Amino acid sequence: MARKWWTLLAVSVATFMLLLDITVVNVALPSIRESLGANFTDLQWVVDAYALTLAALVLTAGSLADRIGRRRLFAIGLGIFSFASLLCAISPDPTFLNLARALQGIGGAVMFAVSLALLAQEFPAGRERATAMGIYGASIGVAVAIGPLVGGALTDGLGWRSIFYLNVPIGLAAIGITYAKLRESRDPNATRVDWPGVATFSTALFMLVLALVRGNDEGWGSTLIISLFAGAAVLMAAFVAIESRVREPMLPLALFRRPAFTGVQFAAFAISASAFALFLYIGLYLQNYLGYTPLQAGLRYLPITLAAFFMSPVAAALLSRVPARALMSVGLALSGAGLLLMSGIDAGSEWTTLLGGFLVLGGGVGLLNPVIGDVALSVVPKERSGMAAGINDTFRQVGVAVGVAVWGAIFVSQGASKVSDLTAGTATASGGHPRQLVEAASSGSLHQAVAALPPQARQGVEHAAREGFLAGFNDVLTLGGVVCFAGAVLALWLVRERDIEREPVEPESQREAEAMPQAAAA
Repeated sequence: MARKWWTLLAVSVATFMLLLDITVVNVALPSIRESLGANFTDLQWVVDAYALTLAALVLTAGSLADRIGRRRLFAIGLGIFSFASLLCAISPDPTFLNLARALQGIGGAVMFAVSLALLAQEFPAGRERATAMGIYGASIGVAVAIGPLVGGALTDGLGWRSIFYLNVPIGLAAIGITYAKLRESRDPNATRVDWPGVATFSTALFMLVLALVRGNDEGWGSTLIISLFAGAAVLMAAFVAIESRVREPMLPLALFRRPAFTGVQFAAFAISASAFALFLYIGLYLQNYLGYTPLQAGLRYLPITLAAFFMSPVAAALLSRVPARALMSVGLALSGAGLLLMSGIDAGSEWTTLLGGFLVLGGGVGLLNPVIGDVALSVVPKERSGMAAGINDTFRQVGVAVGVAVWGAIFVSQGASKVSDLTAGTATASGGHPRQLVEAASSGSLHQAVAALPPQARQGVEHAAREGFLAGFNDVLTLGGVVCFAGAVLALWLVRERDIEREPVEPESQREAEAMPQAAAA
């Protein structure tokens, strides 16, 4: 088998492992809460600890890959991710688990940054790269499709720890393929790593997410939260100043003068901050509100995942025929429509209320992912592919980290407001009780939370808490749809075909392409 196909196989296996881990974790969160005694904030950090370190380091990983070798760093990333997965599996408490998830993010940063660059060096722009992106997208679709089922089956049968043990043999196999079959490559012009940029960016992002996660607990006007927001703003301004002056920036601001480059980053951020971040809350609804087991919840994710799986190769086939901005915009619009279709849930709704939204969202995600991957690499020179892939993955992971935190803050705030309204005039409506009840309903511990109340008050308070959960859940689904529509508009406005490198069409092939519509009409 040719080297380029081995490269595609190694990248697809690594991506499969990463995405399988993400989708599996979403299904396993309620079991993790019960096993480790985690609260709602702990569950948010299971997702955000991974996304934060990945977002903070993926640009640095891309630069290091261009400098010391993409194959070498890819293998290192696989090793870190596999070792961190083992640590996750043996975690004794939520803090240890979240630290191990942060280490996973470091390994994931390396793998994400190098994956698309490895494909770009083996597959030239145009039809060959579109084919590779189609297969790459299909591997994403398979991982997403079977992830909830695998996670549900493992969690029900062997416990949540088995979902992390699963990564170890997959990672070792991918490392073997990498050293045996992949070609080493680097950028001969790469120099030093922008460590001041890494420090300011990662610290600013951490402070922002911490403020969003802790805002409801501490109070949005508290000294701590205001200080965290202010510190994040100052450090982000310092990051921009550093990047505009340093000789080798981790984030070359000049690239954003290309509208297509800016547009694809907005698209990646929009889908990640909306749909991908909201998967956490959809999982909590299916398991902690409707009461499904992990396996039952995994089965109900199938409409999303299968729609994405079947749409990915369609998107790859359309890449050479339809303007990228049209595909990107339609994919985001479909995703937004899917999220809006899911909203409006009430106490009598079954999971089938989500079905139409699941199908539309899955189709949008499947259409969007291969296009984003192709355009992200095709709007920069090939020798900067490592950096381009890193920037795109940074925007994806920043979207997930910020999305999980923002939706969590809105979810709890709106839910607590609903609880206060329904319990007005009682002790439950005062202080932090409404927020605690919504968090208890979200984390599956509502029965324990109301156990201390007088028996005659329990039913009313439990009803108010469940209504608060639905109020917050409906609001974040609606706002997630709005984010997708905003991304669709920006992609349509900014992405232009003239900024995208395409394979020249041979005269004979061009004549055949021109003859196809005439033959179809006949």
